Amino acid sequence: MSLPYVTVLDDEPEIRRMLVDALEEAGFRTASFSRATEFEASLAKEVPDVCLVDLGLPDKDGLALVHRLALESGAAIIIISGRAQVQDRVTGLELGADDYIIKPFDPAEVVARIRARLRKERSPGKPSETARFEGWTAHFDRYILEDAQGGQTPFSHAEGEVLRLFLSSPKRLISRAQMQESLGGAAGESFDRAMDVRISRLRTKLQEDPKNPRLIKTIYGAGYIFLGDVSWS
Repeated sequence: MSLPYVTVLDDEPEIRRMLVDALEEAGFRTASFSRATEFEASLAKEVPDVCLVDLGLPDKDGLALVHRLALESGAAIIIISGRAQVQDRVTGLELGADDYIIKPFDPAEVVARIRARLRKERSPGKPSETARFEGWTAHFDRYILEDAQGGQTPFSHAEGEVLRLFLSSPKRLISRAQMQESLGGAAGESFDRAMDVRISRLRTKLQEDPKNPRLIKTIYGAGYIFLGDVSWS
């Protein structure tokens, strides 16, 4: 089995060196980049398992890059940034990041967060990559929702984690605490708001009535229930 591949995108040389040293000591393959254009060119050769992305890049908007990566790459994305406001964290998670770490940080924490993310991705008993429900097909290998007429809508890695959680436990209440435990990340306002946004986007992609959703029901004060019949293949 090949070693997990982690990329570091940060314009500060000291941070790149510190992260690369910690990651390689922990047994990861790495590549580091100071500019977004160099990182994007590398994606044509190999898509990483995890991308560490700083938001303050010299050549591109970091949040726009995170959003595009979430929709197109299928890699897990961890933002590492000096922007510590709750709204910054919420925006990063809303745009598709899987986690958000604030500078300054301990490299050991970054390694631990990466390992936790990879454990979720490779956990035993994980469902198949295709689920069918109520006229829809979710292709988790391609991050695509396909409707009954064959129309295709992409979803992000972060949205896919939420959708997989619902489809793996249909017609069962899923509490906020269970979502936090399953999906990772720090509990609190930023996590709750990010989940609200991801669920709202999934409802839109599933063509749900926002005032009376048919598939993803909110049970106020308790959590959510996915009401469709699901089959995996």
